[in-house]
Amino acid sequence: MKSDSFWLVMRLCLGWVFLWPFFDKLFGLGFAVQPENAWINGGSPTAGFLTYGTKGPLAEVFQSLAGLPFVDWLFMIGLLLIGLSLILGIGIRIASYSGALLLVLMWFAAMLPEHNPFLDDHIIYAIIFVYLAVGIKKAPRSGAKWWQKLSFVKKNPWLM
Repeated sequence: MKSDSFWLVMRLCLGWVFLWPFFDKLFGLGFAVQPENAWINGGSPTAGFLTYGTKGPLAEVFQSLAGLPFVDWLFMIGLLLIGLSLILGIGIRIASYSGALLLVLMWFAAMLPEHNPFLDDHIIYAIIFVYLAVGIKKAPRSGAKWWQKLSFVKKNPWLM
């Protein structure tokens, strides 16, 4: 498989890893979130994980954030924008750094991983995100060319 094809598939898969939980938490599709706990029905997309999934030395810090509206909004906007950005191939650099940050924060919230004292899927994904941010010069089969021509993106290269 050519490198471009590999990174296209990786980008699309990672985009879906973020976009799917956005929709499941928003609508309660019955996978991780039941309809009655959906965000549109008044549920909190962060309360479950931050209340029950946190452990380790930072657990109390993360538990204190559980269910706060600004945390819910930041989390959901992050999931949506990171997922869409990767799937559409626009703003890959900022989406990758944001995705890596979100994953590292989730790793800290559940520190230390249950089956390995250091390495888990959050760290692996974060490493892939960093490579996407710094290693990909062009995104094959994407909206990158259109995105990079926009005047506000030209003025703010960090959006590329």
